[in-house]
Amino acid sequence: MTDILREIGVIARSLDGIANIEFKQFDLTRGQYLYLVRIAEQPGIIPDQLAELIKVDRTTAARAISKLENHDFIEKKNDPENKKIKRLYVTDQGQAAAAFILRENNYSNQMALQNLSAIEIAELARLMAMVKKNVEADWEYVKKGGKRTY
Repeated sequence: MTDILREIGVIARSLDGIANIEFKQFDLTRGQYLYLVRIAEQPGIIPDQLAELIKVDRTTAARAISKLENHDFIEKKNDPENKKIKRLYVTDQGQAAAAFILRENNYSNQMALQNLSAIEIAELARLMAMVKKNVEADWEYVKKGGKRTY
């Protein structure tokens, strides 16, 4: 059986390594750019929703959010109806960085898929959505304290 997760890991680490080098000008590393782009795509998202979207624990998300805030890429604002809720928004500097990151993402997508036909790309997307759904179900189970049997 092909170890597909190993292949996915190689792809993810390769792209992450490229991004860490190319986004160094913004002082963004370790996936912080992912948080920035998701906040830009969903202005006003709350930290818990962001953590859920990216599939990380709250503590990891809080660290990344804090670093982005310290570098003036994002800002927290009180929710108008519930002052305990902090909503996240990109700053002008964050918006400029997010636009650059999205251009890099589009380029990486084009490079990764360059020798595939439109039909193959659609099939790959369909299959990856199924894999993602399976992994998300396991992630939810383990996150809630479940123990997987190997």
